Amino acid sequence: MITVQGVVDRVGPTLLRLTVAGEPAAHVTDVVIAEAGRRPHVADGDLVLGVSVSTAARAVELVRHCGERGAAAVLLKPPLAARSSVHAAARAAGTGIVEVDAGAAWAQLVWLLRTVLDGAADEHEAENAAASGAGGLGDLFRLADAAAAVVDAPVTIEDANSRVLAYSARQDRTDPARISTIMGRRVPDEVLARFRSRGVFRDLSRGRTTIFVPAQQDGTLPRLIVPIRMGGELLGSMWAVVPGPVPEERAAAFADTAPVVALHLLRRRAREDAERRRSAELVRAVLQGAGSVRLAAAELGLDDVPHRVVAIEVPDTDALGAEGMRLALWERITAGIGRRPAITELHDVLYAVVPDREGDGGWPALRSALSAERGPGPLVAAGPPVELGRLVESRALAEETLGLLRAGLVAGPVISHEQAWTVIVLHRAAVAATGAGATEFGPLPALRAHDGESGTRYVDTLYEWLRHTGDPRAASRALRIHPNTLRYRMGRITELAGIDLEDADVRLALLVQLAALRWR
Repeated sequence: MITVQGVVDRVGPTLLRLTVAGEPAAHVTDVVIAEAGRRPHVADGDLVLGVSVSTAARAVELVRHCGERGAAAVLLKPPLAARSSVHAAARAAGTGIVEVDAGAAWAQLVWLLRTVLDGAADEHEAENAAASGAGGLGDLFRLADAAAAVVDAPVTIEDANSRVLAYSARQDRTDPARISTIMGRRVPDEVLARFRSRGVFRDLSRGRTTIFVPAQQDGTLPRLIVPIRMGGELLGSMWAVVPGPVPEERAAAFADTAPVVALHLLRRRAREDAERRRSAELVRAVLQGAGSVRLAAAELGLDDVPHRVVAIEVPDTDALGAEGMRLALWERITAGIGRRPAITELHDVLYAVVPDREGDGGWPALRSALSAERGPGPLVAAGPPVELGRLVESRALAEETLGLLRAGLVAGPVISHEQAWTVIVLHRAAVAATGAGATEFGPLPALRAHDGESGTRYVDTLYEWLRHTGDPRAASRALRIHPNTLRYRMGRITELAGIDLEDADVRLALLVQLAALRWR
């Protein structure tokens, strides 16, 4: 963990100067960029870079927004960082102001700040590992620097899902693809598509030692790529931005660093797998009503705000394909929720516990991410927002809504309790009425029999007429018939069933019966 002052001290006074201290004990957790035209998603401990801020009014607005969300500090260039109105807003919001040198490039600053934060995290991990005798796990950035020295080029280390795990401090040779990769901490989809079209990922999977990719017409510089393997498994890859073809000896030396990186990736994965299992066990206990919710919430890092339980089911497929989809979804949810996701799996369904609020990690962000799935995506049902002590209730309603999604009784593939509650009520009433035999007497059986024998639609017609009482045009639209046809059918229904539709109790009883038939 590192404070704002600690970050400023490590970067140095040439680039950064703390002008408003904010909360002295606040720890910095991440770097966020305030883009033009949209409010940044800010969380506790973030350093927010005012890249697009050009006026004092906009700076004050950003500082207040960041203060409300617990940001550690806002970084601004002069003269905005010295404005009294900005300082006053920062002190009122309890957040810091850091002045960035006017000549500093924001992209380079992002790399530098994230290097400092990752280095601080690595030191913390190394201290914990040393205390437990596990050995240091925070050497990936140092390995990236070593690999960059070997190949004489800037290097990134990426996992098998093209997420950036570490990168060398040297990034003097770069292009838009490398900048967006490091700033976003993963290779953008459009960049992946370009490399995939050149067969790069096919070559990675085939076991080649090094892969050279020439410069591309869009300005992407050449790459030398080394797969990272252990025991035949592809764990990731190292990417160097090179000026052109690399001598064989230098390329071989670059490839020789891969086994060391593979060992660190395996150790990292073992630690993350252990943390994931522990987290999943805690979430499972909470959702099943076992153990202390308060203690589990504290260990999972859940804020004391209303949360939803989200049930997620992958499409029907073979067992291996379903397992792979669940793992991929787990990763997507993890990315949406943050560093300590509250996810578990029960009976082939994934459950995520998410706060009911805007911003990264909240239900709206997760909903948006899951709605963006292409092809036959998962079925997603969110229970209502509840206090942490009532997560069992939210889970039960999420499961009930998921069942309605499976049956096609509600529109999906992503739905929340607020959208589905009316169908839940009708479905429960239908199940109860059907179980009590409420649809087996009165005039309804005769109408159903007539429809079956003659091919009429009198039952549907009566249902829509009762649903839209006093509005025959709406009932006609629902049935897709002319209002005159509706009047004719209602006359025939009255004759066949011998019912008095002027009687309010008759209308109510028939509507209960018809709803039971429709929603059971």
